[in-house]
Amino acid sequence: MAGRLYLCATPIGNLQDMTPRVVETLREADLIAAEDTRNSIKLLNHFDIHTPMTSYHEYNKVEKARQLADQMLAGKNIALITDAGTPAISDPGEILVRMCHEEGITVTSLPGPAACITALTLSGLPTRRFCFEGFLPAEKKERKAVLAELEEETRTMVFYEAPHHLVRTLEELYDCLGERKITVCRELTKKYETVMPTTFVQALEYYKAQEPRGEYVLVVEGKSFRQQRQEKIAAWETMSIEEHMAYYENQGMDRKSAMKQVAKDRGVGKREIYAHLHIGETGEKPD
Repeated sequence: MAGRLYLCATPIGNLQDMTPRVVETLREADLIAAEDTRNSIKLLNHFDIHTPMTSYHEYNKVEKARQLADQMLAGKNIALITDAGTPAISDPGEILVRMCHEEGITVTSLPGPAACITALTLSGLPTRRFCFEGFLPAEKKERKAVLAELEEETRTMVFYEAPHHLVRTLEELYDCLGERKITVCRELTKKYETVMPTTFVQALEYYKAQEPRGEYVLVVEGKSFRQQRQEKIAAWETMSIEEHMAYYENQGMDRKSAMKQVAKDRGVGKREIYAHLHIGETGEKPD
């Protein structure tokens, strides 16, 4: 019988956030796959866990996933942990999970700390709809493409960033998104945890004067539907009403329907469009 993969969430700072279920699973597993065994040994020692460990990280994620899957197919139960938080979120664990599904290996997740969710709930920004972006790509072309996609994003956005890249990332997000509300979260659950609701301009001013330290989660408000609507109206208003009408009529729309759509696009009443066109055609105001 094949073994299982257990995704075990570990503390992002405060060791008291380790769940009893995770401790028990780590003790009973045949093997623990850890992002950095040198870091994880401190956690295991703290909880008196003596299960063998092996490394599983970004640089061996494909070939090592194959090895781990083979061991589970042979009957071993393996627990996967990261340096902090929930495995497989912005993490090579997603490769191992996918391979397990392909091989018919059962995967179960033991819920626990996740910096993205912790920051989101602390942010004071809308939480009903959000997207997690993790670390922006390092490669320039891919990074530019991702930022371009986010320009019209209406959901709250969550990013991770290291201290030495923080100012650059804030500048790029500001250039792409314009001024927005942002909550900067630092050292979550740790002694010097800080949660700073602010704006891009204020955050840049602060971190250009104060050297960033610690790991950051940035929670950024999405574009409001009102702002989207205003931008669409502004774009249509660069055209004359006659050009706007022609745009729809050339697509086969009848004149009445075109007037209705033009009015909707420009955020005005249909009578206003009719009046403008009537004056243009006759030189007289309608009765």
